[in-house]
Amino acid sequence: MTASDNRTVLRLAFWGIPLSLGVMALKMLAWWVTGSVALLSDGLESIVNVIAAVIAYAMIGYAAKPADAGHPFGHHKAEYFSAVIEGVLIVVAALLILSEAIPEMMAPRLLNAPALGLAINFGAGIVNAIWAYVLIRAGRVHRSPALSADGHHILSDVVTSAGVLVGLLLAIATGYAVLDPLLAIVVAGNILLQGWKVISRSIDGLMDKAVPAEEEEAIKQAIAANAGGSLGVHDLKTRQAGPATFVDFHMVVPEAMPVGDAHDICDRIEDAIRAVHPGARIAIHVEPEGEKAHGVRVKVSNGASRK
Repeated sequence: MTASDNRTVLRLAFWGIPLSLGVMALKMLAWWVTGSVALLSDGLESIVNVIAAVIAYAMIGYAAKPADAGHPFGHHKAEYFSAVIEGVLIVVAALLILSEAIPEMMAPRLLNAPALGLAINFGAGIVNAIWAYVLIRAGRVHRSPALSADGHHILSDVVTSAGVLVGLLLAIATGYAVLDPLLAIVVAGNILLQGWKVISRSIDGLMDKAVPAEEEEAIKQAIAANAGGSLGVHDLKTRQAGPATFVDFHMVVPEAMPVGDAHDICDRIEDAIRAVHPGARIAIHVEPEGEKAHGVRVKVSNGASRK
């Protein structure tokens, strides 16, 4: 990620704080004027959004710090901690919603000022939908797991809000007040599911998961097209650490090849990989012909193969 990317991601993370505070205020206002436990559940999830926005801003700022003696590979994984914490908070929100909804099931009551409350909640949902789109797109473009996690969580909040609105309209139309706490329980179940998804994606990143298959294939093709002069490339490994991608492999060259020539091939390959994967951190181990190779071989442009 470039310095410009870092600034963009950090700026978006910062603006997520006041925006999430505003949405939370609107949703809690909708609950206050109606007394709806389903709208309360929606508001409680927005509290999680506020806390998550603050954590995301702090972690993204930390992740952008340059590598140092104690962290020679950088601080990129800090963003995954933000996403894990957000997932845990989502689960906590779901449990709080259940604690409100289950007692309400025993004594359901009709809503106060339903039209005003639903209109306020609808406005909050529109704001959230726009912001979720912005975050998910920025997370994908700038390779930020924290922004992506925040965007997907907010998107789930939008879906939840839409379901709550439809359900409450149905409760008002039919007079069945019990639909209100029932909706809150459904909301809690959906939030639990989204929390699990956020946590599992973040754990994959913390465990150095390889880049997606299509990205790895693009890296392989870049190597294959630019490894001419070598005898083959093998033992390719990739891993994702927040916005950073690490690529590591061995390149076999003729035993008599000058160091300068091998270096030129490495430069050519590195440029080609960065053309398809900007900002990639690349480590190439050059080894002479005859060394035992391990891994999967892929054909290179000069007709040699890699293992």
